[in-house]
Amino acid sequence: MALLELERVTKKYGQTVTALNSFNLNVEEGEMLALMGKSGSGKSTVLNIISGIDGLQKGSYKFDNQDMSKVKGDNMTVFRRDNIGFILQHFALMEDSTVYDNIALPLRLARKPKAEIKERVKELAVQLGIEKLLKKYPKELSGGEAQRTAIARAIINKPRLILADEPTGALDEENSRKIMEIFRKLNSSGNTFIIVTHDPNVGAMCKRTVKIKDGQNIT
Repeated sequence: MALLELERVTKKYGQTVTALNSFNLNVEEGEMLALMGKSGSGKSTVLNIISGIDGLQKGSYKFDNQDMSKVKGDNMTVFRRDNIGFILQHFALMEDSTVYDNIALPLRLARKPKAEIKERVKELAVQLGIEKLLKKYPKELSGGEAQRTAIARAIINKPRLILADEPTGALDEENSRKIMEIFRKLNSSGNTFIIVTHDPNVGAMCKRTVKIKDGQNIT
């Protein structure tokens, strides 16, 4: 069963820029999919549509068979909080907060008990090899450590779908490989991934690749 379905989705910005043009995408629960294309091809717009940051203008979007065009305002915020985890190229960590507080943020927004937050943060930190970094601040971290922190934050609320936008783009080859191995382990445990990348090595480590050019699927 498809976790999400985009059918003939079109998205324009202003009168001249067509970001997506009848784009189609089906993602099964438990997949690890690479969305590949050059800069400006529409990859990030696809993630914005899926997460509800952007609305589509034509076509349809279903998440777990729910028509997402009918989800508005606060309901979309709740949907995003409960179902979507984000991992970004430049980590997007809160610089004035510790690693612990960065990871804990989604659970605090969901008003989880402090004891549950503490237990879950420590569990994930051990899983990702950053348990000794919890009292540090982002400026004290290496690129790989910062991305592991961002991964922990993205998955701590146990989202159904993880969206990773060029997650290895700011890392060297060794750390890129380590991050992808983490993704593969998480995927083997049931996490569903859509990974936006232009790196063929990253694409090769995913189960399936969808290519996009000028906002359209290409074969």
